[in-house]
Order: sequence, then C-alpha cells, then structure tokens
Amino acid sequence: MAQSAVAEPRTALGSPAPPKLTYEEFLAWLDEETWAEWVDGEVVRMSPVNFEHQETARFLLNLLSFWVDFHNSGAIQYEPFLMKTGPNLPGRSPDILFVAEEHRDRLRQTYLDGPADLVVEVISPESRARDRGEKFYEYEQGGVREYWLIDPTRKQAECHQLGADGIYRTIPAGADGVYRSAVLPGLWIRVDWLWQDPLPSLLNILKEWRLV
Repeated sequence: MAQSAVAEPRTALGSPAPPKLTYEEFLAWLDEETWAEWVDGEVVRMSPVNFEHQETARFLLNLLSFWVDFHNSGAIQYEPFLMKTGPNLPGRSPDILFVAEEHRDRLRQTYLDGPADLVVEVISPESRARDRGEKFYEYEQGGVREYWLIDPTRKQAECHQLGADGIYRTIPAGADGVYRSAVLPGLWIRVDWLWQDPLPSLLNILKEWRLV
C-alpha cells in the first residue's frame, strides 16, 4: 500500500459543490481532479502550492515510504487521500499520512476512517494558520498520535506527540539535531536535512540509516 510517487499539483477542477452536504455526499461528489476538504458540511478547495512545498513534501514522502516498506510497518498515503478522524470532525487531506499495520482496517478506498498514526503537513503561506490552528486541534482531538508541522519558508520543524492525556507535547530534536519518531520506532531524521539546497539524496540518507 505504501507509495513513493509524488502527488500532482492541486487543481480547482470538478463540478460545482452544493452549498451543504454530508460527508458521504462529499465523497460521492469528489473526483480525482478536485482537491478539497470537508469542513462543517462545506467543501473547502485546496489552493495550489509552490515549488518549495512540493520538493519538501516529495523528500519526506520518499523517506517515509522507503522506511515503511523496508520495515513492513504499515501504509503511507498522500494528498489528496482523505482522513476523517471522528464522526464530528472534518474530512481533511494531509500532505502525508502513515497508518500502522495494526490499524490498516481503517483504510477505505478513498479515505482513512479514523486517525492516522502519523500526519505530516508541509506549511505554505496560505495554510499556516489552518495547519497550526484548526488542524492541530482536530488531529489532537481525533487521536493522531504524532503530528509533524514542517515550514520550509521559515525553516521550522515542530513535531508533536500525543500524551496519555490526549494532549500534544512538542518534542524537540536532540542536541545532535536529530528527531526520533514515536510511532515509527527506530526512525530518525536530521532536521537540517529539510533546509538543505539541494535536498539530500535518498541514497545518502539510507547510508546514514545503515540500510544500504
């Protein structure tokens, strides 16, 4: 199920959306050419993203896909694949999501019915408030165990892990600049990889991981 291909740029195609619709009606209306989310019964179309966003998302997608495939850990999906974390929560389309093997039964044909174990959002200027605000609290409430917020413009990476009390704690990188995932045991990334220009090659990172 894990995939390493890069999602194509968002489009604003598709038939006009009704003013209000259920999540099931939204799924029936949605087509492959329309990138959108469902919030409080309304369709929210996604804006186009820039080159920097796409490159960062592609880089992380490739890293996570390889790790998950290598360790047979579960499934990776990427935008515009939808996730609905709870009955009263929006249907969102994260940049990248990981579903652990034990939660694979949450996967449906076009969406995840329940929380992902890890969600990655790469922040664009237009999405900054939404990713840090609405989505942060929705993912926390919905039970997403780990949430990465990556801001390539500001060169900031915030990694949040869900505590036993259902509240996110920000987990910083160590003194060595390395962040270690909780939901993918053994996975670590150097945060400064994300800001290099050009981004590091997958082969070089696999060598650092000692997988090749």
